[in-house]
This record gives sequence, C-alpha cells and structure tokens, in this order.
Amino acid sequence: MYTTFIADDELIIRQGLRCILDWEELGFQIIGEAANGADALDFIIKNNPDLVLLDIRMPQILGTEIVRRAKEQGFTGKFIILSGFTDFEYTQAAIHYGVDYYLTKPIDEDALLETVKNIALQLDTSKHQQEIFLEYKRKAHDMILHDILIGQDIPTAPDDFDYYPKADCYQVIIYEKYSHNAERITYRFSDLLMVTNEDNNSYEAITIDGNEVLLLKGTFILQKFQDFLERYEREQKPQTNSPLDSLFITYGRTVTSPKDIHTSYEEALRLLQRRFFCEHKQHTIGYKQLPQLESRKPFEINQDVLQNYCKQLIGYIQAAKRNQVAETLHDLENNLYNSAEDIQEIKLFLTDLYLTIKEKLSHLYHNADIPFPGNGDIIAFVGSRYYLYEIILYFTEQFELIMRAIGNPSSDSVMDDIIHYIEHNYMDNIKLENIAPLFGYNSSYLGKIFNKKVGEGFNVFIDKVRINHSKDLLINTELKVYEIAEKVGYRNVDYFHTKFKKYVKESPAEFRKKNK
Repeated sequence: MYTTFIADDELIIRQGLRCILDWEELGFQIIGEAANGADALDFIIKNNPDLVLLDIRMPQILGTEIVRRAKEQGFTGKFIILSGFTDFEYTQAAIHYGVDYYLTKPIDEDALLETVKNIALQLDTSKHQQEIFLEYKRKAHDMILHDILIGQDIPTAPDDFDYYPKADCYQVIIYEKYSHNAERITYRFSDLLMVTNEDNNSYEAITIDGNEVLLLKGTFILQKFQDFLERYEREQKPQTNSPLDSLFITYGRTVTSPKDIHTSYEEALRLLQRRFFCEHKQHTIGYKQLPQLESRKPFEINQDVLQNYCKQLIGYIQAAKRNQVAETLHDLENNLYNSAEDIQEIKLFLTDLYLTIKEKLSHLYHNADIPFPGNGDIIAFVGSRYYLYEIILYFTEQFELIMRAIGNPSSDSVMDDIIHYIEHNYMDNIKLENIAPLFGYNSSYLGKIFNKKVGEGFNVFIDKVRINHSKDLLINTELKVYEIAEKVGYRNVDYFHTKFKKYVKESPAEFRKKNK
C-alpha cells in the first residue's frame, strides 16, 4: 500500500480529494493533509509519502517552493500539482523542478483517476527494480564475503566501492543446530549474544557448504561473545531445551586485518570437523584447542598400533586390572585426538580393535559365556556415534562385562583402582558420571560407596588431590598461578583460588611466599 498526502488551503477541496476516488482500491492510503505550505513541507520531509497532491498557491510557502525544498532534502515521491487556469507561470516552475503531473481546478475525476493509475504503475516498476537491485547487491556482498573468508584473492577496489568489512578486529564463528527438533528452533544466535545487528554493523552472516558462519566485527560484539563463552563455562551443563543444549559452536582466533579473516575461518572450520573429539555436553570449542600437528609427529593408526593396543587391553582384561584398562583407553583417546586421520578412518580403526579383541578372547575363553554383541551390531554402533567418548565408554562397559564373565571381577580392589585412576588423571575433567562406567558402576551408587570407603565425597577427594599437587608446583616451580591452576585441572583461576583458600586457609601467593 502506497501513502498519499493532500495539501490545499481549502477544506472543501481536501474533503473532495479524499472522496473523489477509491484510494484503497488503487493501492493508496491517505496518511495526512495540510492547509498551509509550512505544515505541508514539514509533513513531507518527516513522513516521506509516495504521492503528494499539492495546491500550487499555498499560504506561507508556495507549492513550487515546497517542491524545490523537498527535493533538495532528498524527497523522491511523486507530486500532482493542482492549479488554476491563471497559474501557468507557477506550473512552468513546477515542471522545471521535475514535477510530471499537474491538473487544473476544478479537478476532473477521470483525469485524476488516470494520473493516479499511471503513478501507481511507476511506483510498482520502481519498487520491483529496487528489489532486484537489492537482491543483486546482497548476492554480490555474499560472494565477496565468501571469498574473504576462504582466503580468495580480492582485486583492488575502486575508490567508491570498498567491499572489505570495516572494524578494528574480527573473529569467525561457525555454529550448527544439532537438536532432534532443530527445525523447530526459532531463536537467532544474536539473541544469545544479546545484540542487535543494524545494517550488519555487528556481524555478517553467510552459509558456506551448509555451515552457518558469522563474522563478528568490532570490539563490542567480540566482548559480547566472550561474555557468552564465560556464561557457558559457568553453566557447564545447559538445561534441556535451552538454546545451548541444541547448538555446537566453534570459533577461530581474533584478527585485526580483513586480509587475515580467512585464518580465523579456517580454524573454526577445522574445529567443526573435530566435533567428534569433544567431551560430553561440550557445546563450544575454540582455536586454542586445535592440536598442534605441525609441531609434532601426528599419531598414525596402522596394524602395528592396533595389535599393540589389542595386546595391552586383553592382558589387563584377563587380569581384571580395571585401572590399567581405563588408562589404556584414555591414552588411546588422547592419541586419536592428535591423529591426522579423518573421522571415518578412526571409526574403522576402533571397530577393528574391538572385533580383534572379541575374536582373541572368544578363542581363549571358548567355554565362557561372554555376552559379546554381534559383529554387525558393533560395526553399526561405532559407525553411528557422533563422539569419540561414546565409543570409549562403550568399550569400557563391554570390557567390564567380559571381566565379570571370565571370572575375575576383583570387586574388593575397585576402590583402589579408582583412587589410582584419579591420582594419574586429576588434571583432566574428571566427573563421577564419567568415572563410574569405567569401573562398572552406576554413578549414584559409586558416589555412596566412595563416600563410605574413603570417608569423604568424590568431588572433595579430587579437590584435595589437585590442591596437594598445586602446592608442590607452587613450591618447586616458577609457574604462574593461572598456569598451575590449568595444570591441576581447574579451567578458571578464580575457582582455583577459592578452592585453595578453602583447604589451605591462605591464598596460593601467600602459600608460595611462606614455603618457597
């Protein structure tokens, strides 16, 4: 619906113009009227109507002057000048200022109708051309942004066409929705960052190879993203049906030059491809977590490696050495993280590993009733997993069933095995729900028996182990406090300070000063 404004000093003329045509049927809505030139000019500038019916002899400011001033201030709407037979000189001036339509009073209904129809057609054509232009502009913008992200060489632009995004810093984010009900998710990522994106000033959004990519632009939006990451770290486990529960986000480093944007994008893309290695309930992963494969020899998976792990695991299973089984699987998990192989190759390796162990144990204990799953089930399970930790957990559960089936449950030493495991892996993200399946227990039940046998809660015990190791590092190394916090398993240095003061009754700095 186009907008119309009527300006005439005679009320009866204004009323007649309202009623002479069915404006809505013609696609117009009358949004105002004025009885003098000053009010008319003010309304036109403020409301920018598509069509103005303007009396050429307006009080205060003449109609020709209204046309001139309005066009000087950028008004692009259409004018129909209403004039008397003696106003030809004024009409010539209006034509000089670009007015194409004028009608003499009294207004002829048919002439007005034909004029309005012609203007509607022009407005339709102009609107369609503008839409086409904006679409081409958007496509050109997306193509340029695509080339900037992937590192394609961009030719030098003319002075009047600078297509590089302007900001003091940049960062690339890739996110995907992986909820089972992803199509029902209506929120936008900007909602999570709590920002608006007027004229793409905060970020640019584009889809590349099916991935949703955001280019953050400027200190403000980058800080908002850091705030978002810190909120997530504090929550650790997003509630079901919350936005975080259905998003996986990767991000590259911050860069200061548009020509380095592709570096941040490539890091985010590599991380997206490494989602397989994320921990349980992990929804974000950043460039610092990329393995430095260039600075070390990547782990290779081959038959020799497979046979070595097979031999170790079978030996520990036969001896019911649960802690060694757990540590061997943990070592395998770390090595695979530093492998240059693609995910499908890693899954095939793990499938072969389990099938080889199954075959050898079936031969060694052919009289035992070992509850091995079928080969097809094993292949299907490993092939369908999104995460490595799911496969490692599956192996752990299966190996526990095997140990019980061949008659070596060794239940009396399980608590010692758990404590041994904690002592050797305290620097990792150890949680009761992750440890329990490794030793064949329900997490709730393990928590109870741990408290009973050890005399303190699982989390308290881990904290004390970590604090004891941190005390040793404070005394015997020159590491900074935040570095020690990371080495003993605390991601947040403030949280480490809180725990240290709780158990040692003084800050890490005070302890170091007193005992150095």
